[in-house]
Amino acid sequence: MTQNTNLEWLLENLVGNTPGAVHALVLSKDGLKLCHTAGLTIDKADQLAAIAAGVQALSHGASAEFGDGSGGIRNSMTEFHGGILFIVEAGIGAHLAVIAAEDADVGLIGHNMDELVEQIGSFLTAAPRYAQAGPTA
Repeated sequence: MTQNTNLEWLLENLVGNTPGAVHALVLSKDGLKLCHTAGLTIDKADQLAAIAAGVQALSHGASAEFGDGSGGIRNSMTEFHGGILFIVEAGIGAHLAVIAAEDADVGLIGHNMDELVEQIGSFLTAAPRYAQAGPTA
């Protein structure tokens, strides 16, 4: 995994400058937290990373089955009692997740997330954790 070690302040700015945004987290495609806002405890960040990875995996399956066949996902949004979970791709193998209040402006949050990803996406890559098998002798 490659990342700028000071991305937390960008996530804090996203939450601080976006009305209704409560928490933000960058995670790998397979559910490992890469960085998160201070309002999330380690356990909550781990839990959110796992949930967001699961939502993205389910969305990928839905896209492959019912979309154009590419399996591509633009973004995911889950509205629940008490809040909203937004997830967008944030670089190769990484995602940005934001938890927002249930009355948040979803357009504004989506816009601000897209802007942040445009700024930092090139700094984030999360390679798969497994090693590729090499040629055997």
